[in-house]
Amino acid sequence: MEIIRVNEVEIAPAAVAAEMQYHPAASAEEAQRAAAEALVVRELLRQEAHAQGFGDDEAAVEELLAAAVATPEPDEASCRRYYGNNKKRFRSPDLVQAQHILLAAAPDDDDARARNKAKAEELARQVVADPASFGALAREHSDCPSKTNDGHLGQIGRGSLVAELESYVFAMKAGETCPVPVPSRYGWHVVRVLERADGRELPYESVREKIAGYLTESSWRRAVSQYISLLAGRAAIAGIALRAANSPLVQ
Repeated sequence: MEIIRVNEVEIAPAAVAAEMQYHPAASAEEAQRAAAEALVVRELLRQEAHAQGFGDDEAAVEELLAAAVATPEPDEASCRRYYGNNKKRFRSPDLVQAQHILLAAAPDDDDARARNKAKAEELARQVVADPASFGALAREHSDCPSKTNDGHLGQIGRGSLVAELESYVFAMKAGETCPVPVPSRYGWHVVRVLERADGRELPYESVREKIAGYLTESSWRRAVSQYISLLAGRAAIAGIALRAANSPLVQ
């Protein structure tokens, strides 16, 4: 990696390597670049804070940004427009109450998976024929700790279950038992949905403050990114070319 300098201040390769842990990426090269960019941005801001008489530490950089970057509060029209264009984001969560029976089998244990699939198929047939038997079957056969509570998983929101199981559970109706066992990385699941409450659109008044905060933060980030681009344009930077103004340069 080339030696990076910001107005003759060198950013050591060791500093970049230490910073990489805070910038997870698909490759080491991308993490290294993101770390280097972050350090360049910090140095640009530190130098400007010093030049403006604020000092050299993080508090000085915060004072600099507060003085140099103005972000007006979003008006009512902007908030309502954002709400109207993003109503799907403002809903109460979908919730279900479900029971399951887990027949555990490791992903690489083909024999156990085949054996437990056949067992799960038989249990699913029994539950479809007699839903009231679910609790007793869970207590007898399930490998999940929920067996002590008849397989009850409680109230579940999206993201609470492994993705393989969630896709089935949230597609089912209240009172429905999945007629086939559901595979997951943990084994096979026999699943029954007891109740469900589909999310509802939230009224504008209940999310107005959240929208205003989001718009303010977005505006601030854009303004800071533009300010950093301005500083970079004035500076002598060697060893790296900063990306466009809309890059996530400020962490």
